[in-house]
Amino acid sequence: MLFDWAAQPFFTVVTTFVFGPYFVARLTDDPISAQAAWGNMATISSIVIALLSPVLGSIADQSGPRKPWIACFAVLKIVCLLLLWLAAPGSPLILPLVLMILASIAAEFSVVFNDSMMPRLVNREEVGRVSNTAWGLGYLGGMIVLILVVALLAGSPETGLTIIGIPPLFGLDPALGEDARITGPIAAVWYLLFIMPMFLFTPDAAKGLPLRQAVRSGLEELRGTIGELRQRIGITRFLFARMLYQDGVNGLLILGGAFAAGMFGWATIEIGIYGILLNVVAIFGCFVAGRLDRRLGSKTVIIFSLILLLIATTGIISTGPGMVFFGLLSLSVEDSGGLFGTAAEKAYILFGLLIGIAFGPVQASSRSYLARSVSLSESGRYFGIYALSGRATSFLATLLFSMTTYATGSARLGMATLIIFLLAGLLLLITTPYPAGDPEKNPAR
Repeated sequence: MLFDWAAQPFFTVVTTFVFGPYFVARLTDDPISAQAAWGNMATISSIVIALLSPVLGSIADQSGPRKPWIACFAVLKIVCLLLLWLAAPGSPLILPLVLMILASIAAEFSVVFNDSMMPRLVNREEVGRVSNTAWGLGYLGGMIVLILVVALLAGSPETGLTIIGIPPLFGLDPALGEDARITGPIAAVWYLLFIMPMFLFTPDAAKGLPLRQAVRSGLEELRGTIGELRQRIGITRFLFARMLYQDGVNGLLILGGAFAAGMFGWATIEIGIYGILLNVVAIFGCFVAGRLDRRLGSKTVIIFSLILLLIATTGIISTGPGMVFFGLLSLSVEDSGGLFGTAAEKAYILFGLLIGIAFGPVQASSRSYLARSVSLSESGRYFGIYALSGRATSFLATLLFSMTTYATGSARLGMATLIIFLLAGLLLLITTPYPAGDPEKNPAR
């Protein structure tokens, strides 16, 4: 559980809310080129992760222990995050881009090995609760670090003060981007500190083949696994369903704030608070879903979460100034002032909270769904393929959004395309057995 707590601040404060926006808006005088470069960074990282995750998972199955792999990638991630401090305004973009590519790859590979440890450590009855609780702890850790950065370290370039009106700690100069650059070292220290209990106290698999033999055997095993998927229809169906609905989930997370910003004219503070609200309710959603997963099963939690996401997406695209549900319900257009001053903005926030409740459990219970569907000996390679299924088509939802928006001139119609991915994944999942694996290969434990 502490692994998720340790890992999440990288995604929250570095990738999403602080360093990423700094890279685009303040590191260079050409934010358009910087935004394109940031997108290229994400694309390159995703391709490498998608291609190599199954390979490394298969090799890990043959070599045995997962901790040495996590340790190697932890060193790479921590070094790269520490070096982000060098990304001062006006410096070349290439260094932070390379550092972010390597850090992102190391972070995701570590997740693959961590996830593949779960079936060995937790019985099938408890794996859903543990997965959801860990996911919730991850959001909580990310939120704590984000709040600390915003309240104590991130100064306004105009006033030099943080959001609570004090000078940034440690004398950080916002004009030099030090308040954003420090998030790399903070995420590195946080990760190093909180993964130590996993290394010290969590049992690992027994030692298997030597590395060279493990590589050869792992690649052969991966080829066999890909061929085996033709016979293991349940797992194949689950992986395809997850690929579809995860594209929709990613699209909502990536595009929801930008869609609201375009509709309501939200600035950074409104988008930031919107993101914080989503993460706060996501923590609650994960802890509740953990209990439901144990009682009702991972499939039920995922189906219920996808239904909430479909309702929320429909609500979001039907909301606009003075209306909700495509005008079936009229709202006041009066602006009361302050944050989220119009009725339409408040309605959008409510639909956003549904997303927050659902997007954590849909991902955490997907992890436990697979953990219940594979045997211990094959968990590495199947969680590698699981990572591939979450990355292989990750560009499709945002691409279809962009194409539809450009073709129709309507961001609403663009957002509506996300319903296709969520609904298709839901319908395919409904017809998928649970657990998805072959009972003979995955006996109850």
